[in-house]
Amino acid sequence: MNGPVTAIVLAAGAGTRMRSSRAKVLHEIGGRSLIAHALLAVRGVGVATTVTVVGHEREQVSAAIADLGIEVVEAVQHDQRGTGHAVQIALDALAEKPEGTVLVTYGDVPLLTSETLSAFLDDHHRSEDILTILSAELDDPAGYGRIVRNGNARVVAIREDADADEAERAIREVNSGVLAVDATFLRDAVNRLATDNAQGELYLTDIVGLAVGDGLPVGAHVLEDIWQTEGVNDRAQLARLGRELNRRLTASWMREGVTIVDPATTWIDSAVTLAADVTILPGTQLLGATTVEAGASIGPDTTLRNVEVGPNATIIRTHASDALVGAGATVGPFAYLRPGTEIGPDGKIGTFVEAKNAHLAAGAKVPHLSYVGDVEIGAGSNIGAGTIVANYDGVNKHRTKIGKNARTGSNNVFVAPVTIGDGAYTGGGTVVREDVPPGALALSAGRQRNIGGWVEANRPITPTGAAADEEPEDKDDAGE
Repeated sequence: MNGPVTAIVLAAGAGTRMRSSRAKVLHEIGGRSLIAHALLAVRGVGVATTVTVVGHEREQVSAAIADLGIEVVEAVQHDQRGTGHAVQIALDALAEKPEGTVLVTYGDVPLLTSETLSAFLDDHHRSEDILTILSAELDDPAGYGRIVRNGNARVVAIREDADADEAERAIREVNSGVLAVDATFLRDAVNRLATDNAQGELYLTDIVGLAVGDGLPVGAHVLEDIWQTEGVNDRAQLARLGRELNRRLTASWMREGVTIVDPATTWIDSAVTLAADVTILPGTQLLGATTVEAGASIGPDTTLRNVEVGPNATIIRTHASDALVGAGATVGPFAYLRPGTEIGPDGKIGTFVEAKNAHLAAGAKVPHLSYVGDVEIGAGSNIGAGTIVANYDGVNKHRTKIGKNARTGSNNVFVAPVTIGDGAYTGGGTVVREDVPPGALALSAGRQRNIGGWVEANRPITPTGAAADEEPEDKDDAGE
């Protein structure tokens, strides 16, 4: 009964309790859809073939599975006639009859891991059982199918909650729905299922009774970690399992040497990678494929999605996506890094700075109150406070290039496309419309002119007029 393993992932349900236009299995926890969690767990077991049964909103589900890049055989359950019917359709979708073992699991049990499935299959293969059930013992088993055992503790049936009598409802061992079944027996058994039950459906669980009736042994693998057996039926359960998954992820990273100051306010997606000696401060979200190297400090109050953070970098109160922060660089507080932004080693994006598709070379700095879009800033250059790189002419985007070791004044506007040469300066308040040669100083403002007596003539009865009329206390204060 060992041989290859064929996986069937059931994901055709309507999920009406989610009250969503999106298929239930496409809702996410830990940065992955429920169906992605299920398929990645199955792939980690090394199955030969995976069949996914889709139905409700199948176009959405099929597209999402295709985006995962996981090879599956798709089977469509047009009419929801029960889990037994779904498995029939899955088996019919295979070009060849499966041999060895069939693993049946579900697209809405996101905490079920590859490690658990591997141990479950190992247990099944070591036994002489024709069928093994992944079970769990719950304090409140209401709503679950109960595992019914005989006096010798052998499994004789799974009784659905709606069909159970009072004594059976008192049983605490429940069926998770995950089964490992001899393929030859399964092909025969699903064709013998009947709809004589409270729901009028083909119950996959009825194959247990068929096996017992045929004199074939049935076993159960009791899973102590009951969280892994829980499915998602509504948004409250989605949030509950999401919190538990996040608790597990943060605990796992702390065991790997990551400092997480407040795990309760830190959210980390499943695909995030962290090095030892990273520090994560409260209120931080690390999402998507974010990676953080050793010695970096992230937060507080920071959200990074698909961001690469180099060693010893510091990011404070920042929102960033699809960006790169180099070794030793500093970002924030209150910075916004948009896609395409790359900050070189020891670079800086400072307070209230927005960067979009901006490339800062090593040591380049944009410290304060600026927007830098579609720009290359050379090594060691410093951009003055209040700078705007005006990259859009109303029709097209243009790119600005600032050379190395340049110094630009405060309240500059660079009207792209322009090039600022190496070592060049620009004066405060300059609007740069033409290229600046290396080593030059660019100015665009005229000479300052002071109009004496203007306040007295134009604002006499105001606080400023009164202040202008006051005699200075001494000549030094008056600047004489």
